Amino acid sequence: MSDRLPPLTALRAFEAAARHLSFQQAAAELNVTPAALSFQIKSLEEHLGEPVFWRLNRAVELTPLGQILYPGMAEGFTALGQAWRSALRHTESSTLSVTAGPAFTAKWLAPRLFNFAQAYPDIDLRFSASLRLMDFDRDNVDVAVRFGNANDEGLHSIPIIQEWMTPMMTPELAHRFPTPADMARATLLHQDDTAWLNPPIDWPAWFRAMDMPAIDHHGPRFSQADHAIDAALEGAGVVMGRVSLTQKALREGRLVAPFPLSITTTAHYRIVCPEGAQDRPHIQAFIGWVIAETQQIKDIGKGRKFVAAADIPST
Repeated sequence: MSDRLPPLTALRAFEAAARHLSFQQAAAELNVTPAALSFQIKSLEEHLGEPVFWRLNRAVELTPLGQILYPGMAEGFTALGQAWRSALRHTESSTLSVTAGPAFTAKWLAPRLFNFAQAYPDIDLRFSASLRLMDFDRDNVDVAVRFGNANDEGLHSIPIIQEWMTPMMTPELAHRFPTPADMARATLLHQDDTAWLNPPIDWPAWFRAMDMPAIDHHGPRFSQADHAIDAALEGAGVVMGRVSLTQKALREGRLVAPFPLSITTTAHYRIVCPEGAQDRPHIQAFIGWVIAETQQIKDIGKGRKFVAAADIPST
């Protein structure tokens, strides 16, 4: 028997039919008739000299030979699809796909889109806001903005923002609650998207850092930081604000951070892309723009007192 591969169309027909265990569904996916798909599979079986499917009344099942063949075919066509998508990204020179968390996309990236478009009118940005750690090839992504403790082995990674948090509120609330002790009377807004930080940065940690007695920390809880910030902007309470997400509101005076003490964490933002992709002109332009924009955050931290979360007593 020759070890020469059968036609690619026959292999593709087999992979689709084995995945669906249905000639009809596979034919619909490949946009061919069931008869045409059946012909391709028969051609494959002629090359092998044995059947790869048991034909039942209303279904098909893989034969032992088909079960041997399918895993490699599935892996091969997945790799082909990823390679094709990667090649397309290089030919679509005007499009740049970026993924970041929902809060960072809403509060940092989106408000700056006009500035980027003005500076780079030939680049069309596509955003995918997700907390899922996306795969650059599988998910068709060019650049990612990630927050956490770096684990970017094999990728090009540049730190861009060192996160810190402190109480933030509207100017009106700052007049009503002018001292740290007044926070015991304020409505405290909580956010769960940073609950994984260890040590934590939350209201109990801030009160301990201030060497203030424990208080009742009940208050509205939000699953996403941007929702908690929106509530604070409406005057609904005081948020333990993240500088990365509140920079614009602080600069515009819609939020204020009246107490100097701020808590830092080892978790940080970085911009990430596949190694070597940073030299592509559009990716290079986007990375340079993000780095320049994030430099402004350093000005907000001037004159503040920073305490590392790890240095705050646990009780």
